[in-house]
Amino acid sequence: MKIGSIVINCYEFDRMVAFWKSALGYVPREPGTDDWVVLCDPKGSGPNLSFQAREKPAERRSWFHLDLYTDNQHEEVERLLTLGASRYPWRYPSHADYVVLEDPDGNLFCVVQHSEKKY
Repeated sequence: MKIGSIVINCYEFDRMVAFWKSALGYVPREPGTDDWVVLCDPKGSGPNLSFQAREKPAERRSWFHLDLYTDNQHEEVERLLTLGASRYPWRYPSHADYVVLEDPDGNLFCVVQHSEKKY
């Protein structure tokens, strides 16, 4: 058994799909609908991300989030901010190797400094 897709429910459907598509370089697996799309890694190495539209915003924050690994954290954080992410006011420990951001729908995710090329 393996993970087929990580499903993200979202209120800002079009903005969310555009953000994560640009953030990860993912492409639609097949044509989506007005309320559902599956994005996949064009290299076939990462998990699918599926987006399902919701009629109202989430009432509370999820405890589930994505960790994005990179060997150039500063550059990636700046790029993601220009795509529509925002900084989240997190209390970082002194040894933190991550930056917490919010996507356009308010979901938290981390950009983790990870020096190995093989993630």
